[in-house]
Amino acid sequence: MSAESPAAQRKRPRAVLIATLLVLLASAVYGAGALNVFTLSRFESPGAEAGLAADALLAEFGTGAANVVLFVTATDSDVDSVASAAAGTALTAELAAHPGVAEARSYWTDGSPTLRGDDGTTALVLAHVPGDATEVRAGILPGLTEAFDRDGPALTVAVGGADQLFREAAELARGDFLLAEAIVLPGLLLLLLLLYRRTVAALLTIGIGLLSVLSTLALLRIVANFAEVSTFAANLTLVMGIGLAVDYCLFVITRFREETAAGKSIEDAVSAARAKAGRTVLFSAGTVAVSLSVLLLFPFPFLQSFAYAGIFVPVTAALGAVVVLPAALRLWGHRVTRTPKRSTEDGRWHRLVTAVMRRPVLTGGLALVVVLLLASPFLGVRFGLPDERALPADAPARVVTEQMNAAYPAEETDALQIVTTTAGPGADVAAYAIALSTVDGVAQVDSAAGRFVAGNRVADGDPARAKGAATWLSVVPTAERLDRDGTGLVAEVRAVAAPFAVLVGGYPAELTDFRDAMLDRLPLVLLLILIATFLILFLMTGSVLIPVKATVLNLLSLSVMFGALVWVFQDGNLAEAIGFTPQGSFEPSIPILMFCVAYGLSMDYEVFLLSRIKEEWDRTGDNTAAVARGIQRSAPLVTMAAAILALTFAVYATGDVVFLQMLGVGMALAVLVDATLIRGVLMPAAMRLTGRANWWAPGPLRRLHARVGLRD
Repeated sequence: MSAESPAAQRKRPRAVLIATLLVLLASAVYGAGALNVFTLSRFESPGAEAGLAADALLAEFGTGAANVVLFVTATDSDVDSVASAAAGTALTAELAAHPGVAEARSYWTDGSPTLRGDDGTTALVLAHVPGDATEVRAGILPGLTEAFDRDGPALTVAVGGADQLFREAAELARGDFLLAEAIVLPGLLLLLLLLYRRTVAALLTIGIGLLSVLSTLALLRIVANFAEVSTFAANLTLVMGIGLAVDYCLFVITRFREETAAGKSIEDAVSAARAKAGRTVLFSAGTVAVSLSVLLLFPFPFLQSFAYAGIFVPVTAALGAVVVLPAALRLWGHRVTRTPKRSTEDGRWHRLVTAVMRRPVLTGGLALVVVLLLASPFLGVRFGLPDERALPADAPARVVTEQMNAAYPAEETDALQIVTTTAGPGADVAAYAIALSTVDGVAQVDSAAGRFVAGNRVADGDPARAKGAATWLSVVPTAERLDRDGTGLVAEVRAVAAPFAVLVGGYPAELTDFRDAMLDRLPLVLLLILIATFLILFLMTGSVLIPVKATVLNLLSLSVMFGALVWVFQDGNLAEAIGFTPQGSFEPSIPILMFCVAYGLSMDYEVFLLSRIKEEWDRTGDNTAAVARGIQRSAPLVTMAAAILALTFAVYATGDVVFLQMLGVGMALAVLVDATLIRGVLMPAAMRLTGRANWWAPGPLRRLHARVGLRD
């Protein structure tokens, strides 16, 4: 027992709780404005060729790739009529004069056939709005949309373009965040009441979750003063903040109840729970934080934002569980305790695991077959570029884009922009343009030397495309080639020999450079995740084999998630039930993000199970008994925690943005499969087959663990 007086023992936790309340209130006030300072991101790779081309094009010619489009329909069904032409020319001039617009052009000012719809009833007005994604989407597009989305006597106008698509996606994601808050918290409270059968325990757990979410939002707002933080980071903060806080509180409260059931006083039970469960919580938080911190290695603010959230969330949730929760239990622990109904030595999980270990080859083999079968669709994965189908079918920007796709076989809005500052007055621009126009999938090439189609000059050039030694060309792709192989088209255009140094940019090139830079860093990121989690588990267990098996099991769990994503979102199964349009491919940054999140959460459950198994092993030295008893003591908790975490993720499956739907469905499935099939069957089967070798390490590593390993 503590030597402190009862009054002193009560005073200290009250001080902790008062300080926590002040932090919570400050975080709520400061974090409430976080969504207003978070930024929007583009698929850009800093320093890549496409970015350099955009900078040069803006500096030399005051223009750039068309990121805003006006889809114009003639009320008299003829864009070439006198009334339509006059109104279209005036509309183009009006758009060019709108605040923030650097340059605008249209079918009526350029005469380009790719800006006229096939049936002659529609035409396009293209504009370049310079600035970062937040400036364009949040600062300019709302006013521009209000000004130009209209029905006039001669023309009907709708606003579209790449930035408009992502602006609407961000607004829908914000709505999904607020809806998720409204659904998750009441549902979670109900589940916790059913689980704990104690109101105080449920409210404390919810409180720690809110503390994690609000303090993380406040910390992210601080980071936003120095770096870009994506608005989508708030969505991850909500689900992980609530989910991890529930995991950690469940673990601490369950251990506290076990200690009180064993006859310990409230004070001693709190101390024991914090010492034993708290250590596990810190290990878990470390694995999650490490798994997501590697996203900082990608040079993209979008992914780095999730790294910030992925570090802050487990840290704040762990602090809440090992500092704030014990203080609350010291004051109100008598309202949390509950006597177990039965012995923890002969429960359902103990019987299941014992049966698995009795025939480990058979049970483990069958489970492995099921896992590989569920994962098999991933063998057909295809990576591609994102498009308008990421939005709901009735989203205005998607409707405009689909109308354009139907009426325009050439993708003028996705033209590749080629710029050079070294052409000189005698450079053979025409020969270069001719060569570009013969590339498979190129509809036309516009240059100062002329407009070229399939190697033939079909119109005069635009003298505004040449300025001293600088010139620029637009390579307009066909919609079919862009859909089929946009990255291949970019590579072929860049491979065309030029008589001068060129930079190739435009939206397809930006996406290609983004993908290439991401894939270049991916091996290093994966290697660091594996090394870091291996070291954490080694410090925890002193074993070499257990971290290796944990890694293999985690990868099997993730393979199920990716198999389901391919089957559902790429191939379109369950599309009507969930409410999305399959794209037939994946934009690679989302699977990478999901890999890091799911890997960290899988290790979270691995740590929970291993902590109890290691405790039993240290006590008995019997590997089979340690596995059965350790899983019996932790598996019910892990399963309930997984169900709650899956619920918080699954809420996003009802959202409107396909990226968030993928996150919701994929993560919910990964968590449930990991906590049941992987940890309930494959893990005990593997540990039974390897026996005492589970706890082996070479002599030097045993001595290292004796010095630096973390133990009770």
